[in-house]
Amino acid sequence: MSHVFPRHTKQSLPTAVAGEGCYLIDETGKRYLDASGGAAVSCLGHGDRDIIDAIKAQLDTLAYAHTGFFTSDPAEKLADLLIKHAPGDLSRVYLLSGGSEATEAAIKLARQYFVERGEPQRGHVIARKQSYHGNTLGALSAGGNAWRRAQFAPLLIDVSHIDPCFDYRLRHEGETPEDYGLRAANLLEEEILRVGPETVMAFMAEPVVGATAGAVPPAPGYFKRIREICDQYGVLLILDEVMCGMGRTGTLFACEQDGIAPDILCIAKGLGAGYQPIGAMLCSQGIYGTIAQGSGFFQHGHTYQAHPTAAAAGLAVVSAILDRNLLERVNTQGDKLKSALNAKFGQHAHIGDIRGRGLFLALELVADRTTKMPFAPKHGLAGKIKKAAFEAGLICYPMSGTIDGENGDHILLAPPFIISDAQIDELVEKLSTAIEGSLASIA
Repeated sequence: MSHVFPRHTKQSLPTAVAGEGCYLIDETGKRYLDASGGAAVSCLGHGDRDIIDAIKAQLDTLAYAHTGFFTSDPAEKLADLLIKHAPGDLSRVYLLSGGSEATEAAIKLARQYFVERGEPQRGHVIARKQSYHGNTLGALSAGGNAWRRAQFAPLLIDVSHIDPCFDYRLRHEGETPEDYGLRAANLLEEEILRVGPETVMAFMAEPVVGATAGAVPPAPGYFKRIREICDQYGVLLILDEVMCGMGRTGTLFACEQDGIAPDILCIAKGLGAGYQPIGAMLCSQGIYGTIAQGSGFFQHGHTYQAHPTAAAAGLAVVSAILDRNLLERVNTQGDKLKSALNAKFGQHAHIGDIRGRGLFLALELVADRTTKMPFAPKHGLAGKIKKAAFEAGLICYPMSGTIDGENGDHILLAPPFIISDAQIDELVEKLSTAIEGSLASIA
């Protein structure tokens, strides 16, 4: 009997024993094409010797030193590298152990910033419906997925949620993408005015929405208008790139493609590529300077923050992404994967939308393409596809609740940046087998 507390107590999982490139291998020797990188984590694939050697070398030197007493070379070098390539005036890096820690720290930093500026009345966060920002209580409060929030609602802080920028679901017939982007962004101004501009401290959003809606990119001009609104009302813009950042969408930071920079930015997942648990919060010089010239102390912290071994892994991963020209590869292979998906599923009766950027793509399933009506939740379609794909030797990321936390199903794909053309073909064929078998089971 296992004493591990699993994610799902009624499932019996195989044991992963090895990883090789784009594949994971279980105890029976079965190989699984990792088409979602776990949860958009394994951007370099499995068994990368350069990353493994960097971690081993760090362990030979220094495994751990508490940041209350020391900094470390890997932490300093990783921060330098991230800021060298970061957008706007982001100038400081707060290294953590994962995405939820990063978004939690971002919310707390935003609050302390305004307290130290003499604006303690600013404590309200605005986020978006169908967003996901993590599972700690502050991050869960910011998240807008109804299913994830429901049972914990009494524990959550008061965050208001506006409609997401979701072209496929929310753009009106006859409305241009640009007009829709402007209309969707202006919902933020309406909410700021409703709750009182003097009370709002931050707006938090994913540049490309990940797990809960399935690789939903913004409409043209959406984030430029969001940036203008935040500047107009003195509201901090927090971008959550935990899933979509670190090259996943084709640029190191996802927001680069929208021509804006946030005040605070969160990254994780691809930052460590699965080789070590690591995340980071980046902030502007203005925010850092307010703390530095005020109390001098960010009232926050974790035992394992800026862990030297994790930082060494992150440094090796980001260096690999940049030095191996993997951003170009993400765009090239992303175009090939999207083309292959369109060729196979573009006219499929039950695939309503194929969307995303780079190697961050999704398919949304519908019962009726014309009306965009989703399948009834009772069918559990996403779960069926996940199981069928896994049996076929494919790891993908199907999820239910695409539309409102209850209705809708999508499949998220986020394969390693090193995926080959042959593996793209394998991915599409195995995914097709899983989709057709799952649809047949509910017909």
